[in-house]
Amino acid sequence: MVDPDGRGFQLKQEIYSMESIMTIELGGKTLTVETGKVARQAHGSAMVRLGDTVILATAVEAKDIDEERDWFPLFVDYREKAYAAGKIPGGFFKREGRPSEKETVSARLIDRTLRPLFAEGYSKEVQIMVLVLSSDQENDADALGLLGASVALSISPIPFHHPVGAVRIGRLNGELVTNPTFSELEQSDMDLVVAGTREFVNMMEGECREVSEGDLLSALQFGHEKIKQIVGLQEELKAKLGKPKPEVEIPPENPELVEAVTALGLEKIRGANRAVDKLDRQEKLDLLLDSVTLELLERFPETERKIKTILEDLEKKDMRQMILEEGKRIDGRGVSEVRPITCEVGILPRTHGSAIFTRGQTQSLTVATLGT
Repeated sequence: MVDPDGRGFQLKQEIYSMESIMTIELGGKTLTVETGKVARQAHGSAMVRLGDTVILATAVEAKDIDEERDWFPLFVDYREKAYAAGKIPGGFFKREGRPSEKETVSARLIDRTLRPLFAEGYSKEVQIMVLVLSSDQENDADALGLLGASVALSISPIPFHHPVGAVRIGRLNGELVTNPTFSELEQSDMDLVVAGTREFVNMMEGECREVSEGDLLSALQFGHEKIKQIVGLQEELKAKLGKPKPEVEIPPENPELVEAVTALGLEKIRGANRAVDKLDRQEKLDLLLDSVTLELLERFPETERKIKTILEDLEKKDMRQMILEEGKRIDGRGVSEVRPITCEVGILPRTHGSAIFTRGQTQSLTVATLGT
């Protein structure tokens, strides 16, 4: 298309034709998902609205891949800007500061839901940014951020094949409520964020006040039915706007190497996993890695990383077997046992208050100072 002034430049109309707005009713509230309007240079983007709370989620994939990388570098950032609620950041500088605890927890919620659902063997760097653009201070944005991230990934060329839905579940007067407001949550004895695919729930987080196990399971089932509706919306969007996703090639296993590592390491891994002391257990596993690598490198050159991966897989399988068949964890505890807990106060003589909390080999030192 040529401009009316005859200057000869072309308008890329196909970019703007990718806009789409879809809505769904959940618990009497309208949830809106909009794609293609903003952040068009991202590999995937979505704006999600509930009430007057609006979030923008973007997903971007790195161009290059580190062939030596054997892990998945996923970065999730969730930020609630002060302007979203019509406020100016406090303090002398009047600038947004470091992420708050709420923002960090919300980013982790998104991360642990999405991370297991990327294609196996995929190791390009992926960055997911979730920004709260508008807040009505009634609807929490964390579940919306997770939904927006899933939509952005689903319509992008990034190999993410399992759209997820997320809802917040409350209970008022014995009735389960979808996406309750902050004021409703004050009266609720349940505050759960539930996320999952069409087939299963893969993340839940929240708190309850003396809720029975049966009621909790009912809430999860209730939430999963809502999740299926949200996933259906995403599948429709993906079919309409989704970009082709490449197949991730997984290097074939060397059966001889797997057999050799298993023969040398499995029994020693079983012994190390049953060591009660954490430092002793880690030392045994480190020595095992060194000895197996040294013994096999001449026969299988340039396989250090692969040997380490095989040993880690054997370690995970044995840990799982211990829990399911022996009812024990790697430090010797049963599945219902807790580590020894101790608390002491008055540890530091010149502070206003101090305490040390110990659970097993994990410790926390806390100091309190009173204002004058």
